[in-house]
Amino acid sequence: MFSNMISMFKNKEIRNKVLFTLAMLFVFRFGAAITVPGVNTAALEAGLQDNSFLSMLNMLGGGGIEQFSIFALGVGPYITASIIIQLLSMDVIPALSELAKSGASGRKKMDRYTRYLAVVLGFVQAYTMMLSFSFSNTSIFTSATVSTYLYIATLLVAGSMFLLWIGDRISARGIGNGISMIIFAGIVAKLPTQFVTTFKDLVGTGAGSAVFNGILMFSLYLLCYLCIVVLVILMQTAERKIPIQYTSSTIQTRKKDMTYLPLKINSASVIPVIFSSAVMVAPITIAGFFAENDFIRVMKNVLGFQTWYSLLLYVVLIIAFTFFYTKLQVDPEQIAENLGKSGTYIPGIRPGTETKQYLNKVLNRITVLGSICLAFIAVLPYALPMFTNLPKSMGLGGTGIIIVVGVAMETVKQMQGQMTQKSYRGFIRR
Repeated sequence: MFSNMISMFKNKEIRNKVLFTLAMLFVFRFGAAITVPGVNTAALEAGLQDNSFLSMLNMLGGGGIEQFSIFALGVGPYITASIIIQLLSMDVIPALSELAKSGASGRKKMDRYTRYLAVVLGFVQAYTMMLSFSFSNTSIFTSATVSTYLYIATLLVAGSMFLLWIGDRISARGIGNGISMIIFAGIVAKLPTQFVTTFKDLVGTGAGSAVFNGILMFSLYLLCYLCIVVLVILMQTAERKIPIQYTSSTIQTRKKDMTYLPLKINSASVIPVIFSSAVMVAPITIAGFFAENDFIRVMKNVLGFQTWYSLLLYVVLIIAFTFFYTKLQVDPEQIAENLGKSGTYIPGIRPGTETKQYLNKVLNRITVLGSICLAFIAVLPYALPMFTNLPKSMGLGGTGIIIVVGVAMETVKQMQGQMTQKSYRGFIRR
């Protein structure tokens, strides 16, 4: 690892990309500390602890909501808008379907529409978020008027769009994955504070056996995080390799020289976890606008991640969304068509319809395993506090770790690919 880092900084072009990315991330963290005018952050932090949905948004925004900074929305509106546009392009809106099949120019137009939709969603999200805070604590905003809400919502949307520009700069002139790097930096920035707070909560100012028990619980807390990291790495790297062969090859290929078509067991990444969490906590957030009654109390028990049946519902949603989003990411029909155009086939499987059916069957089987692994990783941090004294904040922390590890692995792969490319260029010059 250290040799790769040394090689990376020896190359001037890659070194400049890394430094540029760090500079952009510094701008992001600097902006995340600038609080929007007219907000009582002390009252805001107290209200945030009782709202699971806003706590998740705070995690994805790197603590921006907790500070109510100009970057409080993060890149969440853009992510939501991109998913909506993808769904609508699946033969729901013919015009978007045509753009999706139009190559680079079509994708460019779809990205423009996604940004327009992100502005609208960001404004709605910002205004709704302020209303939610106002209902929970009237002292959060110094002036709870419509003009104040509109002013703050405009600032938040502008900050979110500026983050998109930073992400674009990182993708164009940095190490790539600009939007993912923004989310990555936001979550990592909160981890030290989260660990310190957890240590204080578990160990506290006790003495004797209380301190010893607190240290044991904190060690279990760290061990749980380590297990999540290991499981995420295994899940991200696991893939099903389908052997393929070229029709022009007349000689039987040896097994070690065989070409493979890799299919990940989790092609949906962390999107199903975010979707499932949003579906479960959004009704609770909306219910906070109304007076509590028996129906709302039952809904909180069913959707509040505090009971075994709420976690069971969470697992079902994750599995369902994993299958759904995998179908969006991987199209067996398109893969079969591309294999036919490139003159390759799967040994023992006829090209065309049989190849499509075979790929669909394999994809469904490995997605079952991938969705179960993803559900286990997502539920584990919520389940452990039910049976131990570990803090409830582990639930959000587990989701954050899934995102952080996934982005880190993808970034490392990109950097290794760039260094390999530079090595080949240097070899050719010599």
